[in-house]
Amino acid sequence: MTYSSSLALSRSQFSGQGRNSVTFRTSERKFGPISNTIILIVLACLLGLLYLTQVTKTNAYGYTINELQEQQTSLQSKNADLQVDSARLQSLDRTQSSAVASAMVPVAPSGSVSQ
Repeated sequence: MTYSSSLALSRSQFSGQGRNSVTFRTSERKFGPISNTIILIVLACLLGLLYLTQVTKTNAYGYTINELQEQQTSLQSKNADLQVDSARLQSLDRTQSSAVASAMVPVAPSGSVSQ
């Protein structure tokens, strides 16, 4: 049924002598208290799901950040250990090749002190 045919049917009911050919019906559709309650409950559930989704994402990112911070701490401690080892190994080479070490003369034990 098209719009024009439905309009024609509604006019035919009221057409006649002494009647208006056009009527306007003002009908407001209102939700009842039960419908309002159901709509509010559904909206509250949707907001709760949205909140839980955001919290879950935040926690997942928090675990990733914590894991990366632990990895950074372990790498920093390994770096410090390697720097100490490097300095120790370089100090032996430097002392052997330094001018002061090459100017030293080996000394043989001359004897022991007796009392």
